[in-house]
Amino acid sequence: MQNKPIYVEIPINGCVDEVWEKSQNPNLHQQWDLRFSSITYLPKKSENDPQSFQYETKIGLGLKVSGWGKSIGTHNKEDGSKVSSLHFGTPQKLSPISEGKGYWKYIPNESGTTFLTQYDYEVRYSFMGRLVDSFFRPLIGWATALSFDVLKRWVEKDEIPKVQYLRFFSNVLITLLFFFIWFYQGLVPKIIAKHPEEVAMLASLSSMEMDMAVKAVGVVGILEVLFGLTWLLYRNKRHLYLLQIIVFPALTLSALIADPAISSHPFNPVTFNSSLWILSILGFVLAKDVPTATSCKRSKKE
Repeated sequence: MQNKPIYVEIPINGCVDEVWEKSQNPNLHQQWDLRFSSITYLPKKSENDPQSFQYETKIGLGLKVSGWGKSIGTHNKEDGSKVSSLHFGTPQKLSPISEGKGYWKYIPNESGTTFLTQYDYEVRYSFMGRLVDSFFRPLIGWATALSFDVLKRWVEKDEIPKVQYLRFFSNVLITLLFFFIWFYQGLVPKIIAKHPEEVAMLASLSSMEMDMAVKAVGVVGILEVLFGLTWLLYRNKRHLYLLQIIVFPALTLSALIADPAISSHPFNPVTFNSSLWILSILGFVLAKDVPTATSCKRSKKE
């Protein structure tokens, strides 16, 4: 089955010429486009020739994909719109993309510019390539949309892309950390191990019988696992950070009330929860107005 072309559209409160410059100047383009680590324009034999370029994408662990491209820009003097058509590809077997075509379009409007792209490509490796592309295509579509939002914020708020990506990926790492902490703390000590200290602490705080406290610890473990999953599914992370800023001091105080001597243990709740409390504050600050792929239209029908 043929996959649909990738389509991304975003309104930008800036003039067409500024959006054009930041997307056609290779030194500026490579700063905001997550798909490329570097873009190098090659000399043209004549002014009317397509602009050839080479690109490079670092994918981690010392691996990178290099490719080629050709672009032609056109300007419609009647409505002020601009279009840049693109032909691209790579000979490297590491990339699922063999060759593709697409375009960028810049449409002036009352509030600025509608910036959009549509592109498609052929995959290599036949059936296996199409299977890999079923995962790769949504990923590169997401990267395109996120990059467009980074460009939008650069034009509108003058926030440089490097700072935006630092906040974005810091927020991603903190999100994954809190998911792991809550999921692990709920699953292992409470659901699987029913750790005696967990049971004793809950029994001390609630005056429950030990059998009832064991069951209650399991319930608390389930709630913590669900809260961990919430970190992956809930979009507004600032709400979760704010909740933790309130909860962690309460959890620390409860642990000290249940067992004051616990403060002398290594890696005790006082130091552990204080660290997570500070991290929650940092996350709350970093998560304000981060770039997001959801600000873009992903189909022409939207």
